[in-house]
Amino acid sequence: MFRSFFLSRHWALWAWPGAVLIFGGTWYQVQIDVKINDWFGGFYDVVQKALSQPGAVSIEEFFGFLLSFGELAGVYVLVAVLLGFYTKHWVFRWRESMNDFYMAHWDSLRHIEGASQRVQEDTKRFASIMETLGSNMIDSIMTLIAFLPILWTLSKKVSEVPVFGQVEHALVYVAILFALLGTVALALIGIKLPGLEYNNQRVEAAYRKELVHAEDDPNRGTEPVVRDLFNQVRDNYFRLFFHYMYFDIAKFSYLQFGVLVPYIALGPTVVAGAITLGAMQQIVRAFGRVEMSFQFLVRSWGTIVELISVYKRLRAFEAQVAIIEAASRTNPSDSTDTN
Repeated sequence: MFRSFFLSRHWALWAWPGAVLIFGGTWYQVQIDVKINDWFGGFYDVVQKALSQPGAVSIEEFFGFLLSFGELAGVYVLVAVLLGFYTKHWVFRWRESMNDFYMAHWDSLRHIEGASQRVQEDTKRFASIMETLGSNMIDSIMTLIAFLPILWTLSKKVSEVPVFGQVEHALVYVAILFALLGTVALALIGIKLPGLEYNNQRVEAAYRKELVHAEDDPNRGTEPVVRDLFNQVRDNYFRLFFHYMYFDIAKFSYLQFGVLVPYIALGPTVVAGAITLGAMQQIVRAFGRVEMSFQFLVRSWGTIVELISVYKRLRAFEAQVAIIEAASRTNPSDSTDTN
C-alpha cells in the first residue's frame, strides 16, 4: 500500500513533491483562515460600536469590512478548489501504483479469496478514504499549529472559568481536556466497530464470489446457498447498524454539547463585561478551531473504522507477496514458480 508509491522510482516525482505541495497548500489555507478569524474580531467590534453609538460607523466603513471578507473568502475558495483537484489526481496515482504492484504479482494472488475485489474495489476504497481522511488530518494538524498560539494569547483576556476559577490560559486547557475526554470515551464505545466492518467485507466478498461463479456455472448460485450467504450479510449488517446506533448517540450528543463549551467557559468574563463582542467572537472561533483539531479522531472515527477494515484486507493480501519474495530469496532456483 505504501512502498509501491513512496518507495518507487517510477512514482517518485508524484509521491514526495506532491505530498509537499499538498502540505504547503493546506498551510496556506490555514493562514487565510487565521486572517478571517482576525477579520471577525474587527467586524464585530464595528457592529458593537455601531449599535451602541448610532452614527459612529459610516455605511462605507461597514461595507468596506464586508468587501475585505469577500477578498479573503475568494482566495480561500480558489486555493481550496485547486488543491482539491490536485489531491484527487495525487491519490489516484497512489491507487494506480498499488494496482500495478498487485497485478505484477497476480499469478501468485489470483487464488486468494476475493482477489479481484481487493485489487479493484479495496484499492479504490483505500484511495478514497486516504483522500478524505488524509486531507482532514493534515488540515487538523496545520490548524492546531496556527490557532493554538492564537487561543493561548486570547485566553489572557479571560478572567476565570466555571469550576476551575482563575487559571491562566484556561481556554487552551478546556479545549484539550474536552477533546481528550471525548476521544477516549468514543474510542471505548466504538471498540467493536472495526471488527464488524472487517467481517462485513468478508461476508460481502463471499456472497459476491458465489454470484460471479454462478454467471458461468449453472450448478453454482443455487437458491439455498445464495440465501445462506445473503443471510450472513444481513446478520452482520444488522449487528453493525445496532453498534453504530449507540455510537452515534454518544458522538452527536458530545459534538452538540461541544458548541456550548466555549460560551460556558466565557460565561463569567462575558457577564463581567471584561471583553468586547469582537474579542468574544475571535475567542469562540479560535476555540472552535483548536477543539475541532483535537477532535479529529472523534469526527473521523467512522472513516477510520472503514480504513482499518480495508487495511486488514490489503495487508493480508500483501502478506502472500512477502512470503513469495522471501521464498525467492531463499531458493532462487524456485523463483519462477509462483504457485
